[in-house]
Amino acid sequence: MSYLIAYDGSADSRHAIEFAAKHLSAEPTVIVTVWEPLIVQLARHGAAAATLIPGENAEEAQTQAVARAKEGAELAVASGLSDVTYRAVADKSSIWQAIVDLADEIDASLVVTGSRGLGGVRSVLLGSVSNHVLHHARRPTLIVPPTEGR
Repeated sequence: MSYLIAYDGSADSRHAIEFAAKHLSAEPTVIVTVWEPLIVQLARHGAAAATLIPGENAEEAQTQAVARAKEGAELAVASGLSDVTYRAVADKSSIWQAIVDLADEIDASLVVTGSRGLGGVRSVLLGSVSNHVLHHARRPTLIVPPTEGR
């Protein structure tokens, strides 16, 4: 058995790691951060992508993603999980697909992700990584809601 926990540095993803550590038995855990290469941003957002991440290059983006994944792994260990590794994965089509593909690759017994707590029209317009993971992963998925007061 192993867990795959998606981590993007947000408060909700931190909460997901802490929740998993508190409620799940100790199993090998992989923390994943998905990064979006500039070429994917350009394909998805057109020329506006250049203004989304000014001056960023692929190597810098990957370095930041690795640092973020490592941060998530350190949080997981501090929260009580053991046997924790981390990965930074490039988004080739969508963040949710990268998470689902990695879950398949490592044969994760459970995928854990936070939820930004979007509801109604906002979630329909923006889409939801956690929603897509839930509906496309061929394995159990735990979506941890935002902490109270958010």
